[in-house]
Amino acid sequence: MLVLLIEDDLALGSALHRALLAAGHDALWVRRAADVPPEPGDAGVQAVLLDLGLPDGSGLALLRRWRQAGIGIPVLVITAQGSLHQRLDGLDAGADDYLVKPFEVPELLARLRAVARRSAQQSSDDWPFGALVLQPGRARALLHGEVLALSPREFQLLQALAEAGGQVVPRHQLAQRLEPLGDALQLTALQMHLSNLRRKIGAERIGTLRGVGYWLEALP
Repeated sequence: MLVLLIEDDLALGSALHRALLAAGHDALWVRRAADVPPEPGDAGVQAVLLDLGLPDGSGLALLRRWRQAGIGIPVLVITAQGSLHQRLDGLDAGADDYLVKPFEVPELLARLRAVARRSAQQSSDDWPFGALVLQPGRARALLHGEVLALSPREFQLLQALAEAGGQVVPRHQLAQRLEPLGDALQLTALQMHLSNLRRKIGAERIGTLRGVGYWLEALP
């Protein structure tokens, strides 16, 4: 999962960035509101850790702009602003969860997994799609109970399709997902990874809308 970390504190931001990478996530760390991608979802971001006190603006204002623009990316607020009034303001502005500093990293990671599950409409660490089951916390997938030998990119691709819940995922979003911190993957390379994934899970499980994108079928 690509996590956008918006935290201006150098020591805390560096520690959280390392913790996210150690937990198996991709992480993009920025320290100012001005450095935040205007469309996080188009940049492949799947969840946001948002500090409210930024040097060039309010994290709460940024969150409100996202929600008013219809950007539904899951957001976990991390802040020292911990009064009841401040927490309610954050949740009413559209935060999916609110964590007050100081906090323990394992709790942060658990809350991050929880908001990601809710966003993907999953209620547990196992994401079932018919006979196919994803386990994002372990970066693996099972088919009919057998663990699939997927490469990291193949699993990222499968997870991106699963998170869409059967909806079509545009090709450019999938390409960006596989290269979240750089240029989007070339279409030929994306098609190669899709071909390999289809071979391993069954070609009929990945539908194609020609020229647009792909979706995941929940098949027995």
